[in-house]
Amino acid sequence: MRVAPPVLLVDGERQQLTRWAQSRTAPLRLVQRARIVLRAAEGAQDREIAEELGTNRLTVARWRRRFLSSRLRGLEKDAPRPGGPPSVPERTVRAIVEATLHETPPAATHWSTRSMARRFGVSHMTVKRIWEAYRLQPHRVERFKFSTDPRFEEKLRDVVGLYLNPPEKALVICVDEKTQIQALDRTQTILPIRPGLPERRTHDYRRHGTTDLFAALSVLEGKVVAAECHRRHRAQEFLQFLRAIERNTPRGLDLHLVLDNLATHKTPEVQRWLLRRPRVHFHFVPTGSSWLNQVERWLNDLTDKRIRRGTFRSVPELCRALYAYTENWNQNAEPFVWTATADEILGKIARLRLRYN
Repeated sequence: MRVAPPVLLVDGERQQLTRWAQSRTAPLRLVQRARIVLRAAEGAQDREIAEELGTNRLTVARWRRRFLSSRLRGLEKDAPRPGGPPSVPERTVRAIVEATLHETPPAATHWSTRSMARRFGVSHMTVKRIWEAYRLQPHRVERFKFSTDPRFEEKLRDVVGLYLNPPEKALVICVDEKTQIQALDRTQTILPIRPGLPERRTHDYRRHGTTDLFAALSVLEGKVVAAECHRRHRAQEFLQFLRAIERNTPRGLDLHLVLDNLATHKTPEVQRWLLRRPRVHFHFVPTGSSWLNQVERWLNDLTDKRIRRGTFRSVPELCRALYAYTENWNQNAEPFVWTATADEILGKIARLRLRYN
């Protein structure tokens, strides 16, 4: 007669098994498994335990072995099962993945689950599961741009250095223009928000002209030290704006201006103006890297919160709205905190280039 291996309980196991065996809320299968192990620990054999608990000997033997190999954790969860054979052949799965990565459907730019399903004679839910398993999302697209500036690293380190380690007795100011802001008015009255209904507006609009907004953001305080609307953005308007920055900042401090590579920032008139003001220094971000200029973040907020859903019947009304937003911002201004080092940014760019090459 075969004798089942003995079960010896260590400290804490008997108490936990007893709680499971007497529980009225634990799953029935866990209650039964705990009772099997407790009786086995008392020396009862498998056949005897099976008769007492109304089960069969093989079940008792299975949970005796499972407890001896995995202890309490082995009783809480069932062992993984192999499952049935796959309903879609592996070669079909590979073909769907390859087609998703390297082909496009006829007369379309990207696959849908249904167009891919028709191509391979499977259900669209099968395609969906395959795409989820391989983390493929052909319906999505994201934008990117690698700078081609030959002095990219030099300019990057210069600007990031200003953010992380600003010079003493100086202000770091980010400067940019948001051009061609349209004064748009809807053709019919806007319907206000109601419970269960969002604000509603017509899809068409009337144009009442455009303006260009010049803005300068202080990195230290997060305040907009100057903001001006102009009809154009030539060198003479830029010089007028630079004089406004001068008037609105303390004279005893150097000014380090971070700006992009727009041609109006480098004209002979601007260069002569710089030569006469040794306290003003220009720092150009790399070409195609406007994300390095912190005032872009403020202009993005301005667009989302004031311009995009705004209604303006004239350019002066639009300018007044922009000035009011700026004044309100400055009353509660907080700086944008820059944390990324130049090495971290360069490392990320290198990884992205390697990934997409």
